[in-house]
Amino acid sequence: MPIEYAEASIGTHELPTATALLRAFRDPLTARREGHRVLSAARDLVECHRRRSNALGAVHAPDTSSGRVAACRRQVDDIDGDRAELVGSIDNWVAGNVAHRAGASLHTETLGAVIDRMAAKWVAAQEALHLETQGAVHQQWCRLAELADGYQDLITDVTERRRRLPVW
Repeated sequence: MPIEYAEASIGTHELPTATALLRAFRDPLTARREGHRVLSAARDLVECHRRRSNALGAVHAPDTSSGRVAACRRQVDDIDGDRAELVGSIDNWVAGNVAHRAGASLHTETLGAVIDRMAAKWVAAQEALHLETQGAVHQQWCRLAELADGYQDLITDVTERRRRLPVW
């Protein structure tokens, strides 16, 4: 069941904008320099998704042994555990730093889950660039842009107290 947010002011603990989030995805130094716990966790989520993609790619290589498949599966499970911790870290930050208006519409996902999906799409878009498949590049970047727009709308609604984020 969702719990109530702490009554902290949004001004001191602002939610990062979509632009700041995308900058953090791109540049680890930016994420650290900003000093925002959400941006640091978001950047770490990108690294988790990159490692996960590499592990899954290794499983599908033509000469992969059953032992290698099992090792990759364990690696993916470990990475997913790391992702869950990072998502939880973002959600804990939200619980402690974002005020909300009682009665505001409840969003369907936690902020950590939204950022995790964006991080996954960022990695997919970057990989499409390296494959240089024009249609795939366009599709991945359009989907990332849609997620970024949705994220920006969400944090605007939360900041203006029209929507609240679930905290589990």
